[in-house]
Amino acid sequence: MDRERAISLVKQKVKNKNLIKHMLATEAIMRKLAEHFGEEIDIWGLAGLVHDVDYDETLNTPELHGKLGAKMLDEVGADAQIIQAVLSHCPHYSKTRESRLEIALYASDPLSGLIVAAALIHPDKKLKSLNTAFVLKRFGEKWFAKGANRDQIKACQKIDIPLEQFIEIGLLAMQGIANDLGL
Repeated sequence: MDRERAISLVKQKVKNKNLIKHMLATEAIMRKLAEHFGEEIDIWGLAGLVHDVDYDETLNTPELHGKLGAKMLDEVGADAQIIQAVLSHCPHYSKTRESRLEIALYASDPLSGLIVAAALIHPDKKLKSLNTAFVLKRFGEKWFAKGANRDQIKACQKIDIPLEQFIEIGLLAMQGIANDLGL
């Protein structure tokens, strides 16, 4: 599966434009993380791009989220690493996330939401105006962006990236596609 096929699948399966933007943001973060680790950028990016491909279909059955996505991706011939990362990115996944790719996707998913929320409270609502310290301060505010699971984001430490550096990588990645995100 190449990026063109992945985008086509996303557009076919996901109707919410904000969810598609979230998936693009997660893709950007994953690509930047792959670069950081010297991993396969396309594999990591595709995992971020398609991680919520089943969201619309599992909205009323969240326990199937990730499982259905993995099945969809298997049917279109996605790489096994991507399939496993999508399967394991959900908080309800009951097994241990073992690969760096799995843990990175698990942590990056809520980070993209935290960064978007931080941009939206900034006066100009632009990613370019944010810095790591601003996002890190919002991270520490329990009332802020409650849907961005802090423990999940802190999983970055399991792959030897300190929280501050992880936020910096994520912010830089998203700033690089700010126009696509409308931020």
